[in-house]
Amino acid sequence: MSEATPGRENEDFVAAGPGWVVLLDGATAPPGVDSGCRHDPAWLVRRLGGRIAALLALEEGRPLPDLVAEAIKVTGEAHAGTCDLENPDSPSATVSLLRRRDGAVEWYVLADSPIVMDAGEIRVFRDDRVDHLPSYTLEGVRRSRNSPGGFWVASTKPEAAYEGLTGEVPVEGLTRAAVLSDGASRLVERFEHMGWDDLLRLLDEEGPRELVRRTRAVEASAAGRPRGKRFDDATAVFVRF
Repeated sequence: MSEATPGRENEDFVAAGPGWVVLLDGATAPPGVDSGCRHDPAWLVRRLGGRIAALLALEEGRPLPDLVAEAIKVTGEAHAGTCDLENPDSPSATVSLLRRRDGAVEWYVLADSPIVMDAGEIRVFRDDRVDHLPSYTLEGVRRSRNSPGGFWVASTKPEAAYEGLTGEVPVEGLTRAAVLSDGASRLVERFEHMGWDDLLRLLDEEGPRELVRRTRAVEASAAGRPRGKRFDDATAVFVRF
């Protein structure tokens, strides 16, 4: 389930196949920022996400960071002739992946789109480096993006893929999981209307569409306005094991 911010193009991307999930959340450019690129985040996530999905569908078992690095490289080659790939404000995106292989489920997160698993206890995998920057001015974020000591996203540098967090969880004992853009995790992370166990229960019992509906209701209420964007693209994938 993926729903755009009301009145805007969806900058999230999601795809799934037998034993795998791909989710990307494009970063909306601040007004007036020159990205040096003729393409927008929606173009980027479709290119990157589609390439990663195609590689996962081959079932070759390559490490997940290698797949992300290849997708960034190939996507860069697709617009190197028209865009300034050295611009630090070039369109970017988070990447979150799940892949089941043999007796384990591999996970990968680059930036802050979380993966939540229920293995008897709730485990949350999230790259939170963007929450600990020394400065959140435009220039401060620009200096920190894809830089040591800052935060890492999928954009123009294939090496950023190897800065993602990754691991695996045994399938035995794993009952369910969710892959979320930060627009779909807002009821927990931003509004604090529920916990992760409540979110998984909602997805399990009523599905992703109901999660997005409730999120939109809170976003629209005066009491629920968060800092930053009032609304956000919301994408949620729920997996049962």
